[in-house]
Amino acid sequence: MCALFQSRVPDPLLPLEPATSEFPKIEGAEIAATTYGKRVAGDFYDSLRVSPERVLFGLLDVAGRRESNQIILSAAQNMFRTLGTELFARPDFNEADAMTELCLHLNRGLMEAAHGICSCPGFIGCYHEKFGTLCYTNAGHTPGLLRDSTGIVELASTGLPLGLFSHATCDAPTVGLERGAVLLLVSRGVVEGKCKDDTAEDREFGLERVKERFQAETSQNAQGLSMSILNAIGEFTCEPLVLDDMTALVFMRDA
Repeated sequence: MCALFQSRVPDPLLPLEPATSEFPKIEGAEIAATTYGKRVAGDFYDSLRVSPERVLFGLLDVAGRRESNQIILSAAQNMFRTLGTELFARPDFNEADAMTELCLHLNRGLMEAAHGICSCPGFIGCYHEKFGTLCYTNAGHTPGLLRDSTGIVELASTGLPLGLFSHATCDAPTVGLERGAVLLLVSRGVVEGKCKDDTAEDREFGLERVKERFQAETSQNAQGLSMSILNAIGEFTCEPLVLDDMTALVFMRDA
């Protein structure tokens, strides 16, 4: 797991380097993620091919500081990869049912690894290359932002955060992604990033600023867009000190 999430301490005056990750090749689309600064909390992202036509990806935020939740983070990655491959590789299955079952197993597995409750907001999506559709669930996570020719739509929470109630379930709707559509996921640390200027009326970066930067961004690749979003939060906070993980994950369909 450590190979996926290397810490980086940025110079606020320089462009951010992408966080180390191995994302699968996707026909007609791409995915990338960037993390700002040193990882101090529980942001976890991953993606893998689960069938010839489907790619699973997710961004989770496990509660607690990184020095104390490594076991839980490792359990989350193992469950995400093992169960995701098992559930979505079946020859005859319903994507929504598989997503609901994956979340249920993740939910219980996190509680078992934590020996109790462990709040873990998460956004998990399964993209179908042939149809250009995304089946997703948002377990109490920051809304996903879907940008297409009509503007930006929020993919809001469809259930409670994982790791709180053993029998909690999340709905799993499906949306179509038109060519050129872009999905942006940001962790809570991005939305709650604080401005150093005590005289500012609104000291949090906030979801609306994320939307504004996202709408104005013209990057034609997923990595560049994710870096741009986090450069914006770096400019806003005006300091390299990071109190919480700040991660941006971008899924972009080719135009």
